[in-house]
Amino acid sequence: MKSKDPFLSTGLFVLRVAFGCFMLVHGIPKLTGYSEMVTKFPDPIGMGSQLSLVSAIGAEVGCSMLLILGLGTRFAAILLAFTMAVALFVVHSSDPWQKQELAAVYLAAYVTLAFTGAGHFSIDRCFWARKDRPIDSTGAAE
Repeated sequence: MKSKDPFLSTGLFVLRVAFGCFMLVHGIPKLTGYSEMVTKFPDPIGMGSQLSLVSAIGAEVGCSMLLILGLGTRFAAILLAFTMAVALFVVHSSDPWQKQELAAVYLAAYVTLAFTGAGHFSIDRCFWARKDRPIDSTGAAE
């Protein structure tokens, strides 16, 4: 990210952490209730109930944790966006908008993060920032 605007990085930090935490609320019950859900979990794209549940848990718990940390942010956001696209356009396709709306909001946030990346307040920046550029007073590389 080339912007020196600290408000942009702060906004991306808030977006990452908030939507990471929000999604954990959906993923943790799947993780803790795995044995009860595994045989009856929806199979929206033909992978089988077990693999669909494992994939949902991986995205909703694993990728959410990555977002919160700002580690592999674009990769995590793409997987979460895919999960929400499946929820919106396949699982809830025949539901009323009130049921689809939450998946659409999550999808919009994850697509935004996939395009923008994590911002300066992230572990990603530690790995991907060019070390040969001096850092200015806002924490941005010049």
